[in-house]
Amino acid sequence: MSDSEIHPAQIPLLVVDAANVVGSRPDGWWRDRKGANERLRDRLGSVAAAGLPGIPGPLEVNLVVEGQARDVRSITTVTAVASPHSGDDRIVEVVAHHVGQREVFVVTADRELRGRVTDLGARVVGPSALSHL
Repeated sequence: MSDSEIHPAQIPLLVVDAANVVGSRPDGWWRDRKGANERLRDRLGSVAAAGLPGIPGPLEVNLVVEGQARDVRSITTVTAVASPHSGDDRIVEVVAHHVGQREVFVVTADRELRGRVTDLGARVVGPSALSHL
């Protein structure tokens, strides 16, 4: 590995609560939940390299999807993580697996989930961090 390469454990993980973020925009998402999640996934593609305000890239991006959107597929820069049940529980599992190994950020406005992931050591940003996408 050259000095210019970044070890994967040094790349922060950004976990996005898809249902919460999609639900924060009154753009008709309820008519096509899977399509709304796919559009969010596609908009997140640039975040892997560029990062977010206050969170410089590169980032590994995980989009946690549930319900009617759980069969959304990954793309090169965004990993779709399907939740067969509670999306919040799946987010907590992902955070618990990675926290302590690298910096972990969660994008959500869900108050209970915010508490659960910060208790594990993750940092939380609201959906407005993605408003520029």
